[in-house]
Amino acid sequence: MASRFQAPRGTFDVLPEQGRARARLERAAAEIFARAGYEPVATPAFEDTALFERGVGKSTDIVRKEMFTFEDKGERSLTLRPEGTAPICRAYLEHGMHKLAQPVKLSYLGPFFRHERPQAGRYRQFHQLGIECIGTDSPLADAEVIMLLSDLLGELGVPGVELRLGSLGSLESRRAYLEDLKAHLHAHEGELSRDVRERIDVNPLRAFDSDDEGTRAVMESAPTIVGQLDGEDAEHFAEVRALLDAAGIAYAVDPTLVRGLDYYTRTIFSFVCDALGAQSEIGGGGRYDGLIEQLGGPATPAVGFAAGIERILLALDEEAPAAGRDAFVAIADPGQRGRAMALAVELRHAGISVEVDLAGRGLKGQLKHANRIGAARVLILEADGSAQLRDMETGEQRAADPGNLVDEMTGGGS
Repeated sequence: MASRFQAPRGTFDVLPEQGRARARLERAAAEIFARAGYEPVATPAFEDTALFERGVGKSTDIVRKEMFTFEDKGERSLTLRPEGTAPICRAYLEHGMHKLAQPVKLSYLGPFFRHERPQAGRYRQFHQLGIECIGTDSPLADAEVIMLLSDLLGELGVPGVELRLGSLGSLESRRAYLEDLKAHLHAHEGELSRDVRERIDVNPLRAFDSDDEGTRAVMESAPTIVGQLDGEDAEHFAEVRALLDAAGIAYAVDPTLVRGLDYYTRTIFSFVCDALGAQSEIGGGGRYDGLIEQLGGPATPAVGFAAGIERILLALDEEAPAAGRDAFVAIADPGQRGRAMALAVELRHAGISVEVDLAGRGLKGQLKHANRIGAARVLILEADGSAQLRDMETGEQRAADPGNLVDEMTGGGS
């Protein structure tokens, strides 16, 4: 019977068949990140709105159009987090992590929220995993976070992935470039979309992301910052590329690559998968050397990435099969229920995956259910206290020692 209630538009339920694939992804990420020294951190689902206005940027689409913002009972403006980096930087400062040995290497996983038009790969509640390496400006850190996302996508077997690499230069060197870009946009203002025209002077880089045909034509002849890198910015970008080359990580330099958040500096990157169509980015990130200072902390270089869990699963287009059980305890007589449950608890404590019938089935129905869940063996508890052990693959059945059932089930009695 269907409920009259449904999940809100742009959200979804994770059912067991999807949950298994999701759990596999999360386990792989946790193992890969831990091996590289990244430790898990979690931040609240909502933060002060000002954190995102200052950190992400008031001129970004996220802040202008997409945030779920509300007022609490204390008349404070709060926002469901639309991204993970600003909250982690807030936590880094609030908890004095800048006093620890640097860099501080953190990983995270959780739900995020943006009021976007729902479509495949884009939801109003979505889940991301990511890492942040805070407290170093070394190109080695840039290369490491890129390699870790590459390792994760490779471990999962995501097909047709391409790494696109770019640079936005330092905040200082970018200023001169932005003046050149603004001049180019103003010279072609009549050919640009309204949205791009309105942001020429506050966020001209967003023009590179426009889907408008007129704007795209204008941007084909626009100056790129990669073409103007010099000094330390050029050296940094060259070293990141050399490190990726040495590690055998294939990439394409994309001079038009930009990110949707204002805090990025120098290295930026995007892993794309054409199988996803319009929402082709599966994960990406870059360096954000000015963000922590922007939030009131000391000048602190940092780099990281976020990857969309739903987009990765969409690209994989697979469901993980249910894991079979080691055993099933069948009850031939209702008087054996207490004994069955006690035995199941003992077996679970011994590391055996085991289920007991919870639905009041007859013995035939219990055996059928044991087969349905993929149980390797079934222990049948008889009314007289005896027990039978059945191998579900061969169908062979033998008497089991009723005084030593745990050993029987763990192999010690066979």
